[in-house]
Amino acid sequence: MTEKLLYTDNLSVGYSGRVVVGNVNIGLLPGRIVALIGPNGAGKSTILKTIARQLPPVSGRIFLEEKNLFSLPEVKLAKTMSILMTERPRPEMMTCFDIASAGRYPYTGWLGVLSEQDKAQVWRAMELTGVSDLAGRDFNLISDGQRQLVMLARAICQQPRILVLDEPTSFLDIRHKLSLLSIIKKLVNEQKIAVIMSLHELDLAQRIADTVVCVRNGAIDRSGTPGEIFSGGYIGRLFGVEQGSYNELFGVPELQPPAGEPGVFVISGGGRGIELFRRLQKQGLPFAVGILHENDVELPAAHALAADVITETAFEPIKKSTLERAMSVMEKCPKVICCLQSFGTLNDGNRLLFEMAKNQGKLTED
Repeated sequence: MTEKLLYTDNLSVGYSGRVVVGNVNIGLLPGRIVALIGPNGAGKSTILKTIARQLPPVSGRIFLEEKNLFSLPEVKLAKTMSILMTERPRPEMMTCFDIASAGRYPYTGWLGVLSEQDKAQVWRAMELTGVSDLAGRDFNLISDGQRQLVMLARAICQQPRILVLDEPTSFLDIRHKLSLLSIIKKLVNEQKIAVIMSLHELDLAQRIADTVVCVRNGAIDRSGTPGEIFSGGYIGRLFGVEQGSYNELFGVPELQPPAGEPGVFVISGGGRGIELFRRLQKQGLPFAVGILHENDVELPAAHALAADVITETAFEPIKKSTLERAMSVMEKCPKVICCLQSFGTLNDGNRLLFEMAKNQGKLTED
């Protein structure tokens, strides 16, 4: 098994001797990403700041390559670990190249003079992060997303073996989020860097992390693969979700369904009704959905937003009993909306529902 680059041993973290999170046992492996998730104020940033040696441990130890992290010389640490925290520098009269080149200072000695080799490392990092065209620009006059990528370039040109990131995608638009995470994944895959980061975007944590560590109520609540964490309704419990729900399969939060008996019946399937479900929810109109097969892509949204959902076994024709139940629910609804334009063999029951609604004059497009 690959040796851990860094691991914590019964670590307790906090401020001024007060424990925020206790009994933290985390290991970082080369070429793997660990993501910390959990409610606001749970202590994710405190854990990262302690690993980054910005805070002393309340108790316990951190080992970097089997040596106590807090006994290592500053330069040794800087050549092994790069840190990108939420606080951004606000330097005066510094270009983006100046900021990125600060990552080479562990290698330049006391004078801080960049060699040609150092400059080449800076340019490579800026090209990798797509900000080489910003090299001569004032760091304070570029966008948040661009600044974050410049800061990532600074971290990369340290040539670290470990990358510590605190909410690296916060305040970034979707383009810059995906760009930053793609770069991190490239470093992990090609250079076998170990990464530990905190993320608020659960969908991104689910997609990029190899291990997800969940922090809640002053402790590590659970740790495992994304498949183990994002299942069984655990995310809702982790965050104490009381209003609405979280679709763990697709990484999508949904608002509360409208209260009351359904007044609209939606004939749907294959994802065609999801936008309509959300529109009805926004208007506060309770609705029923049918008939959906149990492997239908829109079933999670239907369960989250509809007052009633009629389902059928996956890959099976719609049974008579299922059709009769759907007809009974539809009979009580004044309006029917059909999202389907055609009906297959397994879906013939929905064709019969459509014809019944049409004959009763209930079909509407509104």
